[in-house]
Order: sequence, then C-alpha cells, then structure tokens
Amino acid sequence: MKILLIGGSGFIGRFIVRDLIAAGHDVAVYHRGRSTGQLPKGAHEIIGERSQLGWKRMDFMRVRPDVVIDCILSSGVQAKGVMDVFRGVTPRLVVLSSQDVYRAYGILLGLEAGALQPVPITEDSDLRSHLRPFGADHLKTMQGTFNWIDDEYEKIEVERAVADDPELPATVLRLPMVYGPGDPLHRLYPFVKRMDDNRPAILVEEGLARCTLPRGYVENVAAAIALAATSERAKGRTYNVAEPPFSEMEWTRQIGDAAGWNGEVIALSREETPEHLRQPYNLAQDWTVSGDRIRSELGFTDPVAIPEALRRTIEWERANPPSGVAPTTFDYPAEDKAIQRFKPTSADRHP
Repeated sequence: MKILLIGGSGFIGRFIVRDLIAAGHDVAVYHRGRSTGQLPKGAHEIIGERSQLGWKRMDFMRVRPDVVIDCILSSGVQAKGVMDVFRGVTPRLVVLSSQDVYRAYGILLGLEAGALQPVPITEDSDLRSHLRPFGADHLKTMQGTFNWIDDEYEKIEVERAVADDPELPATVLRLPMVYGPGDPLHRLYPFVKRMDDNRPAILVEEGLARCTLPRGYVENVAAAIALAATSERAKGRTYNVAEPPFSEMEWTRQIGDAAGWNGEVIALSREETPEHLRQPYNLAQDWTVSGDRIRSELGFTDPVAIPEALRRTIEWERANPPSGVAPTTFDYPAEDKAIQRFKPTSADRHP
C-alpha cells in the first residue's frame, strides 16, 4: 500500500512509519523538515507546513496514497481543511483523536454535571457536552510541548468534521496517555526520579490510587494505528487504543518492579496527602477505557509486553531527564512528614 502520514516524524509517528515500512508499505511523510533524523530509512519526504496543505495537493496526487494518516489534527477547522484537500486524492483517512472526548473526562475535570459515567468506557460511551475544556493558560502550556496544537483545540470537533463522508471515509483512533522513549511529557519521570533517589515510599492520594487512567506504550499505540490504517475493516470505524487497565496504585508498583525499587506505595486521605501531591480532579469518576473493539475486530495485540515497555521507558527517562522541573514537584520534606505519620499495613506494602 501507499501510505501518506501528516506529521509522522514525532513521538508516535516515527514508530508508525517504522512499522509500515517493515511491513513492506510505501510510506511518505509530510512534515516541516525539522526532525529528519528521526525518520526511518526508506520513508519519502514532502516538506511543508500544515497551512500549506492545499498548495501541496498536486504533490499528494502524484503519491496517490491508498490511505492518509493525520497524526496532528487539533481542531474542527483543520479537519475540514484536510477533508477538502484529500477528497478525491485518497479513498481513506485515518485520524488520531483522544480519549479526552468522553464525558467521563469532563466529569473528572469538574466541568460536567450529573451522574458519574459507568466504566469501562467504550466507543459508544457519552462524549463531553462541554467543548474546549482547557483554559488559556493550560492551552498555552500544551502548545509549548505540542506545537501542532492550535487555539481551537477540540478533538470532538475533529471527529465531527470527518464523520460520515461517503467520498472520504475516516477511521478514528482515540488515543490514551502515551508513554515511552521520546515522551515529551516525561510521564514516568516523577516516579523514576523518586525511585532513583531511593525514596522509602511513594505517596498517592487515595482517590487517585483507586482510579484507573487510560495508558498506552508508544510502540504499541503505533502498531495499533498501523494495523487500522492497513485494515479494510477499519474503514469508517472508531477505536479506543488502551492497555489493560491498572489502578494508579497498581501502576506505580509495576513501575517500581521495572525500576528495581523496593519501597512502599502508600495511599493517603486527601487531608493527609502533601499539598503538592493533591489532585484537582473529581476522583469519584473513574476513567477506565476499554480497548476491546480493536482487539476483537482487527485482532490487535500489543507487540511489547508492559514490563518490557516500562523497562525501555525507564531507561530513556534516566538518560533524558527533563529540564526546568519546579523544585516543588519533589517536596521531599513534606513527603517525609506524611510518611512518618503513616503506619503501613501488610496489605499496603510493596510485594
């Protein structure tokens, strides 16, 4: 197959390209030319900005892709533009969305009223009614990390813009929180630093300790995207991509096992939890997401087991610590005081 990726040179995209080339597909990547060294050997390049997509239509027509994967759609306006450019150029579109579209996420943020959402969350679960949930400051922070995010970020509007077009059917992949080598958010770093600093315990607010958050290792997420892009059955379908669920307590223990750390994982009440570790969320709402549909319909399985995924990620985090971390993120004196007040039971101890 001939496959064109938009924004395929970043954190997730480079693994998608790698997998597609390894499977024998002819892959072209449209990107800004600022991360060429990350592209696997064999990928063709088309250089340009997203704002220039329309000007590059003739280049895309020469490629005649069997499918286009857009890795960096941010808003409904962008999605409509992509549909206009590629209608008549390709018979299929694959769009990367997010599990932040679900109403459960809005409840977790405190933006949605009403009853808690049942879990696990499936592709048919309710979506948020509150659009554009991120304030200006948070959006600016996101843009500092992900420069493809525009001021109108909203994945719900992306999905609406690509839905039900008979000329250009779209596959939508709702992604979890993605971790792994190259993670621009360094999601595992707060755990790894504490473990490498030989902290005797890691503290978790008890509401969060019970919660399950959707996660996916980057190479596994990329493999799911590559499979959906090359599967005819995925045309017009929506899929969650998520690992088997673990509570935050279980997740922290798994990281500890992979890191070779033997400390305690302690769940504390909100009042006992140091202020810098308290969560500003409605933790009564769980965020367990089911990835069963893509597994049952397309036969997807994770190519990298979770222990190995954590090992690779921890190795990368140790070699690439983030810069500019606020000292208050690791307020060890406050954590020590909480640890001293806590008398862990055998049930709470790290096995």
